[in-house]
Amino acid sequence: MKIKFYTLKNMESSIHFNKLSNDQKEAIKVVGSVLPFRVNNYVIDNLINWDDIPNDPVFQLTFMQKGMLSQENYEKVKDVLYNENSTQADIASMIFKVRKDLNPHPAGQLSQNVPKLDDMEVEGVQHKYKETVLVFPSSGQLCHAYCTFCFRWPQFIGDKDLKFSTDKDMEYLNYLKENKGVTDVLFTGGDPMIMNTKMIKSYMEPLLSEEYSHITNIRIGSKSLSYWPSRFTQDNDVDELLEFFQKINQSGKRLAFMAHINHPNEMKTEEFVKAVKNIQSTGTIIRSQAPLLKHINDDAETWSTMWKRQVQLGIIPYYMFVERDTGPKEYFSVSLSDAYEIYQKAIQNVSGLARTVRGPSMSATPGKVCVDGITTINGEKVFALKLLQARNSNAVNRPFFAKYDKEATWLSDLELLEDNDKLFF
Repeated sequence: MKIKFYTLKNMESSIHFNKLSNDQKEAIKVVGSVLPFRVNNYVIDNLINWDDIPNDPVFQLTFMQKGMLSQENYEKVKDVLYNENSTQADIASMIFKVRKDLNPHPAGQLSQNVPKLDDMEVEGVQHKYKETVLVFPSSGQLCHAYCTFCFRWPQFIGDKDLKFSTDKDMEYLNYLKENKGVTDVLFTGGDPMIMNTKMIKSYMEPLLSEEYSHITNIRIGSKSLSYWPSRFTQDNDVDELLEFFQKINQSGKRLAFMAHINHPNEMKTEEFVKAVKNIQSTGTIIRSQAPLLKHINDDAETWSTMWKRQVQLGIIPYYMFVERDTGPKEYFSVSLSDAYEIYQKAIQNVSGLARTVRGPSMSATPGKVCVDGITTINGEKVFALKLLQARNSNAVNRPFFAKYDKEATWLSDLELLEDNDKLFF
């Protein structure tokens, strides 16, 4: 299958475009001018039920909806787009202002996560947790299709000041060489699997040499398994790709494929199942992760169904995340209270093999904060929380508490109990 991408410029060429209402077409144009929009022929032909739009979960996952911007910002962008007197400068200025309102880089990504080597920032690298470094290959900062909820949306809007990508000298290799405490390297984006195998090898193969013996795990964060499974079954260089995966595993290091799967419908095709088997045949472990999202997967049955199917396929459920405080958060966010209840109901309806999944977890500034329970202390209803991962590793897995708030959707909405803030934050 040959991949074809649909963007704002050529969406009309899709045979499905006429199934959209005028309001839906307008929303795609208006919201898609602020947030990145791109979808491919596999997704729209195989994963979306066009008789169930706009409710279909994969349609919500890939196509812009009016509610993804506030009413005020939607009208501002619409007015400037449809005003025949608007100049390109007028449009760009308004879009820039609206994007600034959307908290483009939450949780200290720009201010706290970028490391330095010889007093210079290392381009295309984030180092938040002691053992794990994130690398953003410059050639992998695209995706086979863009998720509407994605917290990485600033990667795709053409703003160099907001984009992470490696430099031409691949300085991340020198950084890793000097930091012997790092055991895991996660290649992320964008999507590293948008690259051809030759390019993938140029980033990952150096880590197999002796000078990187402290690196024991190489991870790939990718949506390709469900958005373009042909990458692992039909693409021209698929044999070379699978051989390289096998080489990594046979080198004594472990390759982990971190699959982003948001709904069971993404796993329904034969091509997906074949892609899973091909990856696993190389000795690579596939783990799955996804945020809890209103309009897409905000019910327990969806999650338990998804985890059961993943275990059946040999995929390890890994994380249930809370939607981050960026981009169209108000459209997708679920309260922490509801998130906990959904997680509890879902986890109670799967076998022990699926109870590897952790959550609901907020990737906040101090680390991955898990809502571990709702309980009562001294007559007061509270959230029981813990850090699954943290900037300060001494804080990992230590319980702390916050006052219960039914409306809270993020850590910053919570009031920690006395002295808890001094322990961790």
